[in-house]
Amino acid sequence: MDLSKILSITGKGGLFKFLSKTPNSFIVEGLDDGKRFPAFSNDGVAALDNIAIFTETDEVPLQTVFQNIYRKEDGKQMVMPKDNNAIKAYFAEILPEYDRDRVYVSNMKKVFTWYNILVAHDLIDLEEPQKEEPTTEETNNQ
Repeated sequence: MDLSKILSITGKGGLFKFLSKTPNSFIVEGLDDGKRFPAFSNDGVAALDNIAIFTETDEVPLQTVFQNIYRKEDGKQMVMPKDNNAIKAYFAEILPEYDRDRVYVSNMKKVFTWYNILVAHDLIDLEEPQKEEPTTEETNNQ
């Protein structure tokens, strides 16, 4: 799953696919509606691969959170829990160590909404980027 070209834009609902860069903006396309428009750097554009969730000890990349939901939901869209306590309980199931002081219900709802958009467009997978391991010849020559 490559989240580097999937963008969130402050003040705009949904997610957007990065298409190209112009001298002073990005051309993006809405995943839900397919509409293209320019997004400027002062619009609060963030690639999903740069977003992480606070935990008690560190930060967990958003990709990992999406994969946890994907496993729990068997690769299907999730049904958003109705009340705040149910939302917190669900989030605790997928990321037990999340920082309860810094991760708000509004953040959780956004993660769930983004997850459903990504699943609808078949953009989530469980594969991790492969790290190349040195061959035995390379190891013996060192």
